[in-house]
Amino acid sequence: MKKIAFAGAAVVAVAIGAYLTTTQTNSQETTDTATEGGAIVSVTLPETLSAEAQVGKQAFDAVCAACHGENGAGKDGFGPPLVHKIYEPSHHGDMAFFLAVQQGVRAHHWRFGNMPAQEGLTRADVAGIVTYVRELQRANGIN
Repeated sequence: MKKIAFAGAAVVAVAIGAYLTTTQTNSQETTDTATEGGAIVSVTLPETLSAEAQVGKQAFDAVCAACHGENGAGKDGFGPPLVHKIYEPSHHGDMAFFLAVQQGVRAHHWRFGNMPAQEGLTRADVAGIVTYVRELQRANGIN
């Protein structure tokens, strides 16, 4: 009976050791690949941008990219990607962007915290930003 108990304990010890080794390895891989400030999604750029989207890109780069990342790819630890299915026009229409800039947004899809209202952007600036984001989304299969 002692031999069976000893064998069972050995199997449990090996299983725990294997689990801990796997957990440490996976944790290390996550740390190595998810760097704070890095892009959250991969974004394919459109071949060309419309004139309005080019102006919108300038406004986006000046105000939005600090949190939403270059080309709307998100920024780990800062803000979500806008080139993402969550922000497709049927879920977050263009008006949602205008309201987000004007009033801020209470966190509801992501765990980045609330987005504050953004100062210094005109309605024309926001319209350009929306055009830019929508063109990026279409280039990435988000319609």
